[in-house]
Amino acid sequence: MSLKTICAVAACKLTRSTLRVLKRGGTALPGKAARVFDPEVLRSVSRGMEIIVVTGTNGKTTTCGMLVNALKESGRECLANRSGANLLSGVTAELTCNATWTGKPKTHYAVIECDEGALKQVAPLINPKVIVVTNLFRDQLDRYGEVMHTLDELRKGVKGVPDSILCLNADDSLTGSLAGDVSNRVVYYGMDTPVGDQKDPALSDAKYCIRCGAEYRYHYHTYAHLGGYYCPKCGYSRPDADVAITGISQMTAQGSRCSLRIAQENAPQTEMEMSVGLPAVYNLYNAAAAVSAYTAFGLPSSEIIDSLATVHSSFGRMENFTLGETPLQMILVKNPAGCTQALEYLAAIGKPYRAVFCLNDRTADGHDISWIWDADYEKICGDENLRGILVAGDRAEDMQLRLKYAGADTDRIRLVREPKDTLDWIRESDVPVFALPNYTSMLELRDAVRKETGAKEFWE
Repeated sequence: MSLKTICAVAACKLTRSTLRVLKRGGTALPGKAARVFDPEVLRSVSRGMEIIVVTGTNGKTTTCGMLVNALKESGRECLANRSGANLLSGVTAELTCNATWTGKPKTHYAVIECDEGALKQVAPLINPKVIVVTNLFRDQLDRYGEVMHTLDELRKGVKGVPDSILCLNADDSLTGSLAGDVSNRVVYYGMDTPVGDQKDPALSDAKYCIRCGAEYRYHYHTYAHLGGYYCPKCGYSRPDADVAITGISQMTAQGSRCSLRIAQENAPQTEMEMSVGLPAVYNLYNAAAAVSAYTAFGLPSSEIIDSLATVHSSFGRMENFTLGETPLQMILVKNPAGCTQALEYLAAIGKPYRAVFCLNDRTADGHDISWIWDADYEKICGDENLRGILVAGDRAEDMQLRLKYAGADTDRIRLVREPKDTLDWIRESDVPVFALPNYTSMLELRDAVRKETGAKEFWE
C-alpha cells in the first residue's frame, strides 16, 4: 500500500473521530480530507469487495436498507453509507473509515447509495458487481436540470463499468432506455399489475417516446409515468420483467403482501408470496429492486424475501416515533412524484390524522421549490379524516399558499417557525400525525424528535 493511501486513511479516520466527539455527523468532510492525500483512495480501500450500488431519483435509501437487512440477517457482515451521504466525498468517507490503517477493507460486502450525478465518479473507482437504477423523476431542477440530463449522467456512470450487472426498472421508460446504450448484462424488475386509478396520469416526467417523440400509450399504470408503456409509432415498449410483482393481495399502513415471479438465468421460473414490512406502492417497487439486485449478486432469493417482512424504515423514510402518546410517522418528500405518492398514502389511511408540511429551499434541497405546485395536495385537502395542518420551514408561507389553492381551510392551517413549536403541536394531538418534510427540514425535525425520544443519530 502506498504512503499517500496510508496518509489518506489516517486523515479520514482522524477527521471523523474529531467530528463525532463534537457530536457532528462526519459524513462527507472525512472523505474530502482523505482525497487531499490520495484522490483515488476509494479504489484502494474497496479493492476485493463485492458491492451493490443503488442510484436513481426516489427510493435509494430504502432499497439500500432492504439489501443491508437481508445481508445481515443471512449472517453476512455488510458496510453501508446509511447516513445518506451519497456523493463522492460521502462514499469515500464511509469506505475509507471502514478500512484498516493500511487501507485494506474490513468487510467483504457493501451496499452503497449513490447520487445520480456522482455515479460517473464513484462507480469506476469501486467497480460494483451490481448497479440498481430505481427510477427517474424531475428533481432539483436548479441542480440537475430536466430528467434527460440526469439520464445522460447515469449513462456516463454505467459506461464506465461495463462488467457491472444493471438492475433497471422495467416500468420506467427513461430508466429502461439505458439498456440500449451499454454492453452490461441487464436484469429488469417491475410490476405486471395495475395499481389504483387507471386514468392517464396527470403527473408525467416522460410523456413522449424517448426514441421518436410520439406520445406513449399504456396497457396499465402504477403511478406517475410508470407502468406498461408502449409507443404506437416506433414500437419502443416496456420490456418483460425478470423480477415482477404479479398481484397485490393486501396493502395497509403497516405494509403490503403481494405475489412475486422471479426468472433467472439457468434456473426455473419461480412464483411465491412476499410480505413487505413498509407501506405504499413505491415500497413494493423498492422491494422488487432489492430482490433483483440480491439475486443478480448471486445470493438466494429466499434470503431477501424472508427478510423483507421485517424490514425497518430508513431515517426519515416512513420512520415511526412516539411523542408523548402521539404516533408520528415521518415521510421525506422532495419532488412531485414522490410527494404525490405520499399524499395518496395519507388519503388511503381511512382514519383521522393530522399533517405537518415542512419546506426549505437550501442548497441540499434545491433552491427551486416550484415543484410543490405539481404535487397533488388536493388529494388530502378535501379529506374528511384530515383534522389539522401545520406548516413550517424557511418557505412555510409558500406551502401555506399551495395548500390554500389545493382547497384547505386556511383557518385550520397553523404556521410555526421553531421545531419546538412543531413538537408541541404534534404532542397535543389526539390522532396520529404524519410529517412530510423535504430534505433539510427533515434533518432539523428529526433531530428535534430524536432529542425528545432518544432515537439514534441519522448516521448511526
